[in-house]
Order: sequence, then C-alpha cells, then structure tokens
Amino acid sequence: MKKILVFGNSGSGKTTLAKRLSHEEGLAHLDLDQLAWLDTDPPERAAIAACLEKIRDFTSAHDSWVIEGCYTDLLELVSADATEIFYLNLPVDQCIENARNRPWEPHKYESREAQDRNLDMLLSWIARYEHRDDEFSGSAHLAFYNNFPGKKTMLTENQ
Repeated sequence: MKKILVFGNSGSGKTTLAKRLSHEEGLAHLDLDQLAWLDTDPPERAAIAACLEKIRDFTSAHDSWVIEGCYTDLLELVSADATEIFYLNLPVDQCIENARNRPWEPHKYESREAQDRNLDMLLSWIARYEHRDDEFSGSAHLAFYNNFPGKKTMLTENQ
C-alpha cells in the first residue's frame, strides 16, 4: 500500500506528478484544492475540522492514495499515515513558467477565460513563495519535509 503526499509551490507540478503516480501505481488521487476553499467570492479557507473530515473520508475509502496540495496545515493532518512524500522545490521562475503554460483545469474553473482572469494573482502568489511565512510558504514546506520520518524525495526541476 502506497500513501503518498505531494507538495510544493503553486505551479511546481504537483498535480502533474500526482496524476502520473495515480495512473502508474493505481492510487486514488485527492487534490486538496477541492476541499480547502469555500465557494465564496472572494474565496475563503474552509475550516480545518471540515477538511479533516473530508480527508479522513477519502483515506478511509482507499487503501492506496496520493494527496497533493500546498497546504502544510492539511498535509500535517495525514502525514502520520503517509508512506512517502515528494517535495517539488522548483525555482520560483520555473513555477511561474509552468503556471503560464498550464492547461485549463476544468475541476477548478468553469472556463479557460475564468482561469486566465486569475493568472496575474496566481503569478504574484507564486513569486512570494520564498518570502511568505504561512502554511503555503517555502519555509513551511521545507520544515514539513525535514520533519517527515519516512521515505522522502525533493525534486528541484521538472522531470
């Protein structure tokens, strides 16, 4: 049974890697973006307790899984169950390039145009990765990586 966490900056390739692992290894896939935000305008973070319940529902329903996201606070909730982690620690410039080139994500946006309207905000967000001090930051991700006792891999370029 594989139970894998994939994390890193926005645009680092988390979804691409998680989808590949899901397909190649037959793992159920959970994108934390799907449960971390309320459907409000502007979007607001969902309560941690509500997220935990949804994560537990997912992990209870699947023997093997891959969970991906940039939310260290949510990853910590399931880290004791994980058998392996991947930290996508790409240079910020590469994350920005990836974000500019990403295909439409219909599970997140109702149209390509809606996704593109969010691009400037996303690029600004990505650029501040190394300077933020929150659960989405490079420092939080590095601490999570360093504290994980199991198998771990840090990727510093797209594969």
